[in-house]
Amino acid sequence: MSHVAVIDAALTQEERVIDAALRCVCRWGVAKTTLDDVAREAGCSRATVYRIFPGGKDGLMLAVARTEIARFFDAVGARMAAAETLEDLLVAGITEAGRRVLGHKPLQYLLEHEPEAVLPRLAFNEMDQVLRTASEFAAPYLLRFIDDEDAALRAAEWVTRLVVSYSITPSNGVSLEDEGSVRTLVRNFVLPGLTQHAHATSATN
Repeated sequence: MSHVAVIDAALTQEERVIDAALRCVCRWGVAKTTLDDVAREAGCSRATVYRIFPGGKDGLMLAVARTEIARFFDAVGARMAAAETLEDLLVAGITEAGRRVLGHKPLQYLLEHEPEAVLPRLAFNEMDQVLRTASEFAAPYLLRFIDDEDAALRAAEWVTRLVVSYSITPSNGVSLEDEGSVRTLVRNFVLPGLTQHAHATSATN
């Protein structure tokens, strides 16, 4: 049995269908992917997909999004938890987030071919939800080095905005996938901004 087969055997049926859906989205996008495509890719019947995801295609795609978000936060959290300084924490978090976003083939396919499926989630009230979720996730890690909960939340929101901005509109001067590039960004702009905020907060207390 191949290594890939061993890994696949360890997955639940739900995970296999979700991963199959991701592979289909890589090829055809969300609009053109059908439940038959997903079932064929997962090696199961259409009825099985419906049984696991009663909401049909909408229910499946919602589960795909939730699963990928959970995987994203698990990976970023693992990197941040291992950091021993604030600088290392920021570099690890931003780099891992950047690599996960920019290296996510289904997401990148959608941004190129079906931006309407992604970009509305990054605007107006939807963006507020993204920022709130990311900030609440990252703040506890930042609190190891920033002794003010409100400041940690604000810092987490600011860093999230940086990641979203550089992911959607890449810059020639900054590569979120390159740790050295991210460290330069953190040292030159992020850390000074956090230090300035900390001084301002102390002055008002």
